[in-house]
This record gives sequence, C-alpha cells and structure tokens, in this order.
Amino acid sequence: MAELIKVGMADYKVGSSPDTLISYGLGSCVGIALFDPIAKVGGLSHIMLPDSSSARLVENPAKFADSAIPLMLNDILRLGGNKTRLWAKIAGGAQMFTFANTMEIMRIGDRNTDAVISILRELNIPLLGRDTGGNYGRTVELKLDIGIFRVKTIAKGEKDL
Repeated sequence: MAELIKVGMADYKVGSSPDTLISYGLGSCVGIALFDPIAKVGGLSHIMLPDSSSARLVENPAKFADSAIPLMLNDILRLGGNKTRLWAKIAGGAQMFTFANTMEIMRIGDRNTDAVISILRELNIPLLGRDTGGNYGRTVELKLDIGIFRVKTIAKGEKDL
C-alpha cells in the first residue's frame, strides 16, 4: 500500500514506489526532487539556506543545500538508485516579502535556487524541470511510482514538471 511521506522544513526523506513524498509550504525554501526512473526510488529535500559554511552552528545538515543534497543522494543510492540515471526537479525559491533597497543577503529565495542548481551541476545530475521565483508559496510532491513532480499553489493552481 502506498504511503504519503511528509518532508518537513529543513528535512529530507527518501523512498521507493509506490510511495509519494510531499513537502508543504515552500516560500523562499527550495524543494529538490531526485528520482531514478528505472529503480523507482527517489528523495525530496526542503532546504532553507544555501550554504552551511557561514553558519555558526550546523546541528541539522538537512537545512542547507550544500549538505542536504549529498546526504539525500547517498540515501537514494543505498535504496538501489543509480547516479547515472538520476534527474532533478526543483520548486520554490520565492521572494515572499519585498523591501526597498533589498540587499543580496535578503534575496534568500534566489540564493537558495542558485545554490541548488550549482550543486546539481557539480554532482552531474541533470535538472529537468523547475518552478522557482515569484512571490507565492508552493507545495510539492514526488510520486515515486510514476516519477511525477507536482507543484501546487493557491493562486496558480497545480502543474506537473
């Protein structure tokens, strides 16, 4: 029987068919789905920040793009995934609040998105779809039986990437 596996903020989960991974409430955070279409295994990460190197304390490596993605990748490989077959899709990275004279440090959504794309490139994992930016929140789910990455929004409806 298929299970709905919830991925919280600053968390990631991996699973296999027929389960579905879901993460609610992505604002400036980015949801990263990795999927192996042959083994039908994958993972979903809900990252909050781009880089752990500037953090004073790294108690939760799943919070950061640079540490969460490699951890999730290793867990997918342990489930039988093959790195050469993996693809990635991402969503989120919104600018939820607008301020006058916004400094780069405040553009966390863009910084998260850029970090995720850079890490995927370093890992040679192709990015096949993205729904990032804007000023609205998203919920994402990865259906591990058919490999669909669904993005749901209140204002824009839902779409499959």
